[in-house]
Amino acid sequence: MNAQRIRCEEVIEQLFEFLDQELDEDLSQRIEHHLKHCRDCFTRAEFEKRLRERIDQAAETRAPEALRRRLRRMIEEF
Repeated sequence: MNAQRIRCEEVIEQLFEFLDQELDEDLSQRIEHHLKHCRDCFTRAEFEKRLRERIDQAAETRAPEALRRRLRRMIEEF
């Protein structure tokens, strides 16, 4: 692992790519190390992870039929 430290600003800038596992191994490890030692960034990362989980769960829930009909009407009127 590269011993070069990463600043909070850099972690926040790369957070979504980190969570999506889109970063190279070196940068990912540096961010993981930072998150283990920085409570503020860790809290932000945990919030984003949980928010994504809630959004994923909500996407699996079917909207009530009355709402679906209302949306269909709105789309047709548009």
